[in-house]
Amino acid sequence: MTESYDIGAVQDALRRLAAALRGEADRLTELDQKVGDGDLGITAKKVADALDAHAAEGGDDLGQYIAAAGMAANRVASSTMGTLLATAAMRAGKVVKGASALEPAQLAEMLQAAAQGMAERGKANRGDKTILDAIFPAAEALRDAVDAGRPLAQAGQEMVDAAAKGRDEVTPLRSRIGRAGWVGERTEGLVDPGCALCVVALASLAGLEEYR
Repeated sequence: MTESYDIGAVQDALRRLAAALRGEADRLTELDQKVGDGDLGITAKKVADALDAHAAEGGDDLGQYIAAAGMAANRVASSTMGTLLATAAMRAGKVVKGASALEPAQLAEMLQAAAQGMAERGKANRGDKTILDAIFPAAEALRDAVDAGRPLAQAGQEMVDAAAKGRDEVTPLRSRIGRAGWVGERTEGLVDPGCALCVVALASLAGLEEYR
């Protein structure tokens, strides 16, 4: 039987994401203080609050519902990362507009659209040591796993593994974009906060209990 996800499953996923962002906020702040302005944890908490509030609402059109979650996040967190996360949700929702249930192939398409939206909004590329270095490998891994017909639980694990690998591969590099880019060579060897957030977020969406 094909796995599919209805509004209840999406609401549960939003609640898991909110809990993960709130739970990791202090660690994200600590990482961000080393390379940026240290506000990532604040952004994470604001987005978490918005997602929890949105998860309490219903909806028949899952694409519209997910896009609206992004807009809700954008209203409360207008920072760079808040805008990127909102863009990701809105792009993901757009590709499944009108859907009342989500199939694995649609989930893969959504993550790819989210990654592309982040790249366009942030005007960054893979290798710049940003969240893109985690989300693009994750999207590719999810697509490959779904195309191969693997169970979604396994596909989700492979997605998160790929995100973590991408995070670790760019850790030795120098950040090139944004406030972290100003810090220059001091970012070499430091975990990119955006990549760290991506791994946590995807792990929560995949239903993994803990993943850092």
